[in-house]
Amino acid sequence: MTKLDAAQATTVTHPLDPLTADEIATAVGIVRALPTGPALRISSVGLHEPAKQLVKSFQPGDEIERAARIVVYDRTSRLVSVATASITVGAIVGWDDVPGAQPPLMIEEYLQLADKLKAEPRYIEALANRGITDLDNIQVDPWPAGNFGLDIDKQGRRLCRGMSFYRERPDDNGYAHPIENLVAFVDYDTWELVELIDGDPVPVPQAHGRYDVEAATENGGDLRRLAPLDITQPEGPGFTIEGNLLTWERWTMRVSVFPFEGLVLHQVTWNDDDGPRPILYRAALGDMVVPYGSTMTNHWWKNAFDAGEIGLAKLFNSLEMGCDCVGEIRYLDNLVPDEDGNVETTPNAVCIHEEDFGLLWKHWDFTSDTTEVRRSRRLVVSSIATVGNYEYAFYWHFYLDGTIELLIKMTGIVQTQAVRDGETPDQATMVAPNIAAPHHQHLFCYRLDFDLDDGPNTVSEIDVVRLPAGPSNPYLNAFDTAKTTFTTELAAQRTVDPAASRTWLVENRSRTNCVGQPVAYKLMPGYAPTMLAHPDAAISDRATFGTKNLWVTPYDPDEMHAAGEFPYQHPGGDGLPRWTSADRSIEDTDIVVWHTFGTTHISRPEDWPVMPVESVGFTLKPYGFFDRNPSLDLAPGDDHC
Repeated sequence: MTKLDAAQATTVTHPLDPLTADEIATAVGIVRALPTGPALRISSVGLHEPAKQLVKSFQPGDEIERAARIVVYDRTSRLVSVATASITVGAIVGWDDVPGAQPPLMIEEYLQLADKLKAEPRYIEALANRGITDLDNIQVDPWPAGNFGLDIDKQGRRLCRGMSFYRERPDDNGYAHPIENLVAFVDYDTWELVELIDGDPVPVPQAHGRYDVEAATENGGDLRRLAPLDITQPEGPGFTIEGNLLTWERWTMRVSVFPFEGLVLHQVTWNDDDGPRPILYRAALGDMVVPYGSTMTNHWWKNAFDAGEIGLAKLFNSLEMGCDCVGEIRYLDNLVPDEDGNVETTPNAVCIHEEDFGLLWKHWDFTSDTTEVRRSRRLVVSSIATVGNYEYAFYWHFYLDGTIELLIKMTGIVQTQAVRDGETPDQATMVAPNIAAPHHQHLFCYRLDFDLDDGPNTVSEIDVVRLPAGPSNPYLNAFDTAKTTFTTELAAQRTVDPAASRTWLVENRSRTNCVGQPVAYKLMPGYAPTMLAHPDAAISDRATFGTKNLWVTPYDPDEMHAAGEFPYQHPGGDGLPRWTSADRSIEDTDIVVWHTFGTTHISRPEDWPVMPVESVGFTLKPYGFFDRNPSLDLAPGDDHC
């Protein structure tokens, strides 16, 4: 096992190389040198991406201009600003104030909330009324406050909502003991308890919800032991990584971590014998939202944008060999500055490895009694983020036949609601005695900046339709495909249709394959619900990306996040609905495809006390991109096939 850490990646060789620790320190120093700099809180520091055409035309040895994009917050003036700090020239080269915006949740805010609340007499009294006097055992989870057009939303405060749980001991599962009908509104800038919603007390559930080895064997049972399963590659992995350039078989790509979206891939390319064939210029999460469907005091307002309101990079796990990843692993670290600008390293934040994936193709020829078979293998690029109670594990899979797959595995602990004896809650499922899990959704919107064979690209919708009875269907068995090509943004706002086997085709109509068709990749949706909240609900305005499964926009470097860059307490309407209202042309141009998918989570007892993985995602499959099966040239296996 080899580890690529920051110390090994200090030499910048490409415009998309991640910022090094020294570069982050330099960029923060430039901001701190400003007259107001020492008082500013550093919300995030990321690479200021150079122009796409500059990156695409870059050749080794070309001059590289380096700059950082820094989001800062002035607590005194309550003002968010975005600075572009040139590391090359050592100066601020761009500064934009964003009045009315709020930065994502900061680490210091997360860490201090519990102690601040425990010093509030009203909060202490509310706990005492529930028979709780031991404040050391109180767990407080901060939640983004959202924006519902209420008076409190219009005061210009930086708000959070504090949710309370009781832990019987330090390693207890606090979510087994929710403190119901108690919500604290706190101003992060002043630490004022602005409002305390203190409703009818509900007894705190008593049964523990631990899931460690001790809990699993507390009734005298033994742990089940699995037979060893060793994954070895005696010659080492089949991929190489230099800086952030990953090469495997015919695939190349650049792997990075960005503050907002976490894991980001650039310049995903298939390399034919005739040369490189670009597929995606940039692929990353555009945003995600977790809207809850409960009307209860503790839950009706829960609508978390885990990327836009928090920032996934600061929540990445350090992945462990044999647990999170298995095999011949290579890792990438993640550098995260805190609010003072001090760089902290999350080691092993990105895992890269290969997996056997069973059968790739096979045929037994009856006449000649001969068999040809090849096994499949995939390259896996993954990361895991813990967002409060949930874990989100992000996996990019690359296959030998040109297929690309994005898989998100959700696990962790469901949000909980305390329930009185004998009651059955609405909009929730009982998962344990006196504990329910409110209904909710997880909606992810991925931004796919296509660059298929260097563009330009066009998107079409493909439905499979039953042909009507008549001369074209004399035996009543015929069906065919119906293709609709999108020319403008509003026409391309679509939802899935499983009955029609609906897919979406991204084509380069300037290049054709051996049968005269445009080269293309097909977006094949998986489970893809849309927002279940009422169209007039506040969250429908704030996360409009969740109301459609497909959006298509012309490329614009400023259009990166599906709900806008600063969704924290934003009233809504930003991002995709604002941009697409112009109804710009999307035909034969540089286009970006936005795909929303996810799950509607109606919890079950089997999800408690820790949830087995539930997976969602999508597939990008070549559709005439190649002239034939691109894996024909794979060698048979050494032993028996």
